Order: sequence, then C-alpha cells, then structure tokens
Amino acid sequence: MSLLAAVQPNPHFWRFQPHPEVWLLVASLTFLSIYALKVIGPKVVPEGQPVATAAQKRWLVFGILLLWVASDWPMHDIAEEYLFSAHMIQHMIFTYFLPPIFLMATPEWLPRLVLGRGKAKTAFYWLARPVPAALIFNAVLLVSHAPGVVNTAVAPTVHGAILHYSIHTALLLTALMMWMPVCGPLPELRISYPAQMLYLFVISIVPTVPAAWLTFADGVVYKAYATPYRLWGISATSDQQAAGAIMKLVGGGYLWLIITIRFFQWAKDFSDTDKAVDQAGPVHELTWEKVQQEFDAHPAPEEPRHPTGGPSQS
Repeated sequence: MSLLAAVQPNPHFWRFQPHPEVWLLVASLTFLSIYALKVIGPKVVPEGQPVATAAQKRWLVFGILLLWVASDWPMHDIAEEYLFSAHMIQHMIFTYFLPPIFLMATPEWLPRLVLGRGKAKTAFYWLARPVPAALIFNAVLLVSHAPGVVNTAVAPTVHGAILHYSIHTALLLTALMMWMPVCGPLPELRISYPAQMLYLFVISIVPTVPAAWLTFADGVVYKAYATPYRLWGISATSDQQAAGAIMKLVGGGYLWLIITIRFFQWAKDFSDTDKAVDQAGPVHELTWEKVQQEFDAHPAPEEPRHPTGGPSQS
C-alpha cells in the first residue's frame, strides 16, 4: 500500500446508511417518556405538584436528540468505519454528557416508583454509592478500550454489531450509576459538594492511562482503523493521537469544569450561611448573672397552704 493510497479519502463516505435499531430506540424512549409524564405521573404525584418541571422537560428533549445524533448516521458510521477519534467522541457523549442530562431530566417520583421497596432498591442503592459506582464504571471503560474488544466491535459482522451495542449500553448504564452521587434525582444518594469535587477528581485520573497509551503508542493500536482510505486525509496515527487527546483534554476538562462549578456553589452556600447568621443578629452569651436576674424577675409561686394553716403535705 503506497503512502498516497493511505491518505486517500473514501469516495463512498457520504452514502446514507439507515440504522432502524437506532430509530426504534429513540422512538421507544420518546414514547415511554411521554407515557410516564402524561399517564403515570398524574396518578402518582400529589395534586397541585407538577409531574415534571419545565427544566426537566427541556433536559429530556435535549438528551433524546443528543442520543439520536450520537447513535445515527453519520456519527455512527464515521466512528465505526473511519475514525477512532469519532468513536472516542461517541464514548464521551455516552459517558460524560448523556448520563447527567438524563438524570437531571428525571423527576424524583419516577425512580422511587420503579425501584419500589424490595431487593432491587437495596441493590441499586448499593451500586449507586461513590466507590462501587466509580470502580465499575472505570473497569468497563478500560475494558471497552482494549484492542481486541475494539477491533471485534467495529468489525462488519453480526457478532461485532452485538458487541458494539452491548459496549455502548454497558457504558451508558454504568455511567448513569457513576453520575448518581453528583446529580441523581434521589437526594439521599447525592453527596456533599466537597465530596463531589474529590469524587470527580479521582474519576478524572483513570482515563489518563488509556489516553497516554493511545497518544504515545508506537504504531497503530487498533488495526480495524488502519484502512487504506482515510477520511479527510487523516492518517491512522494522527487519528489515534487525536482520540487520546480527546479522552484526556475533553473528558478531563469537562470533569474539571464541573468541579469548578461545584466549588463556587459550595462557596456560595457558605456565603449565604454567613449572611443568614449576620441577619439573625449577635448571639447573646448566657451567664450566671443573667440567669439569676431572670429568677429574681420571675420568682417561684408560693406553695399552697393546708386548711389547718400549715404547708400542704404531698
């Protein structure tokens, strides 16, 4: 294969490729969302309270549209057939963007209704804790970037397609659990702002391992992307290095942005608390002299007298 052939664009790149499984997923999610808000919600939510806030509805619409864009043509085909960097962008969407969007779109009554009070709730609450959620998510993330897994998942076979969608499903589900302590709909599962900052900082460290590996690896790691036709003239090595940079800079930068936002929210809470204390006025110190003055100002009532004139015997 000549160097010229290695950088030739694919003349068939812009051909439309339908993905009915994606359309079915988006349509099903849309139908279930409407059914939950229009049919189930009014029966569960107390009268006078909204089934979902306007912000939650906006997040829901945005999440469904983003899921569609990330899963359908042309993003799906670029990520699967041409550029691993596009595949990395897909993973960023499925793990860092979609989960918090869907969690912020979920009203509190819905997970409480789905989980009930049995073993499913107990297991969910255990998995949604910071340590198990972070460990499971990062384990799935590292496995999903193993060369054998990636090469098999993007292969044009039935087994490859099944593995591809299974990986995306596992990433999305474990990412939902990972984000639950930060922005989940259940208040009791959310941790404090300082704990969230530490939690997100630890999570931001793990992706640096595969990111550095992709950026500084000798040769092409994923042979499935070493195709003779190169989209937009991007070489396989440059594509691989771009994927590592996206994982490190975009993913890490996004997490640090949330850490920064949480810091200012935490600082604002402290400021509001200080203002409330100042508005309440000075705290009066309780001393023995003040206690004695109160006793003198409010003497004890006299004991009732016995009819014979002596004190009453109890």
